[in-house]
Amino acid sequence: MEWNAETKERIESRLNEKENSLAAYACKSAQAIRFHEAPEDLRPNFFHDADKIIHSYCYSRYIDKTQVFYLVENDHITHRVLHVQLVAKIARTIGRFLNLNEDLIEAISLGHDVGHTPFGHDGERIISAFLQEQGAGIFEHNVQSFRLFHDLEAYGKGLNLTAQVLDGIICHNGEILQNCYGCDRNKTPEKLLAEYRESLKGTFKSKDMVPMTLEGCVMRISDVIAYVGRDIEDAIILKLVERESLPREVTEVLGDKNSTIVDTLIKDLVNNSIDKETLSFSPAVFDALNRLKDWNYKNIYLNPKKSTQDEKIKTMFQTVLNECLEELGSDKKVTGINHWFNSMSAEYKDSTPKPRVVADYVSGMTDDYLMNAYKEIVIPKSFGISFAEKI
Repeated sequence: MEWNAETKERIESRLNEKENSLAAYACKSAQAIRFHEAPEDLRPNFFHDADKIIHSYCYSRYIDKTQVFYLVENDHITHRVLHVQLVAKIARTIGRFLNLNEDLIEAISLGHDVGHTPFGHDGERIISAFLQEQGAGIFEHNVQSFRLFHDLEAYGKGLNLTAQVLDGIICHNGEILQNCYGCDRNKTPEKLLAEYRESLKGTFKSKDMVPMTLEGCVMRISDVIAYVGRDIEDAIILKLVERESLPREVTEVLGDKNSTIVDTLIKDLVNNSIDKETLSFSPAVFDALNRLKDWNYKNIYLNPKKSTQDEKIKTMFQTVLNECLEELGSDKKVTGINHWFNSMSAEYKDSTPKPRVVADYVSGMTDDYLMNAYKEIVIPKSFGISFAEKI
């Protein structure tokens, strides 16, 4: 069905009016750049990208991917899918207050973590070590998020997202905290692709990437705001820490509950960034946030109680990775990698080294999928009632 001409004209007029009301330093939809031509669509470019992202296969796999705590049977613990929603809400709130492009912010937020492996950052480190041992570069989840949308989705053709959305995704690294976030408005799509390729090799640190839009900066800091307090609430539920153990010099500034921490950080960021081309916190809040982030690492992420299964998980990953490497291109049908590889585009199959293919496949698994693949490899199958019938 085609748009009614009068309806189309009215919609375009309203969309243009909305875009023209954005801050002068916001990224307008008309500035969007795609790497390939796309059919005309009434939806604004970044709004359209958000639709593409939520309908992608990699987005659907958020549902069973670890945020911080894995192998925990508690429905109130944050999974990757909830974290992404929290980031999107926080980032859009900041974007609305600063009069930036919420469509761009939402698209970046929704897509930023699709590159995460099963079992979170632990899986990321294991896969990166595997690639380094094979002399095939490194693995970083933010770079893999870019890779999924640009090179892997649609069976190796990519989704043709805008450069601004892909840039915000690859630059999102929320583990890197800064006291001032600015963007590089002169960054070109060609430079973005060059940084992506060098990051795969490990010859360029993705933490040094600077977003090309202020919306990308908003999403980057929103990632921190979304997890720093929420991880504490999860850790309290799991009895890893107690609320009373939070450092007083932090709680006096930020509060001791996630809701208060998020509220304080958003208000402080907006107070110090409104009508400016950079984002920043006040010195006192930035110092408290840094201290809280460090406290989380020592007391939550590196907590011995959290790591009791780490060696087993490492063994599981290594077993599946090595089996996939051996199986790729053979007649074996244990992990399913050949079925996936054969469905990919000729360009992907011709240009991707085997270790990187394995990393692409295993990193895309959910937690349960990885565990089931491991069981398929190591646990013997029953011959059934009659052994004689099987031979």
